[in-house]
Amino acid sequence: MKLAINGQDREFPELDSEPQLSRLVTLLQMKSDRIAIERNGEIVPRKDWPQVTLAENDRLEVVQFVGGGSRSR
Repeated sequence: MKLAINGQDREFPELDSEPQLSRLVTLLQMKSDRIAIERNGEIVPRKDWPQVTLAENDRLEVVQFVGGGSRSR
């Protein structure tokens, strides 16, 4: 399956048999509690990922949250 992730075209043959969004997160080896995903211009709630079926040429934006920042003294 061909997907555009953050503007980059990528191929995921593993999704041909299991095209769920949650499967893609696993393949990308990302921590689900630290990312947000937009599919074709709409935010997908994390609770819906297992039911969302990806389609050829879907456009995804994946935002990863990082901790840190400055410390106050």
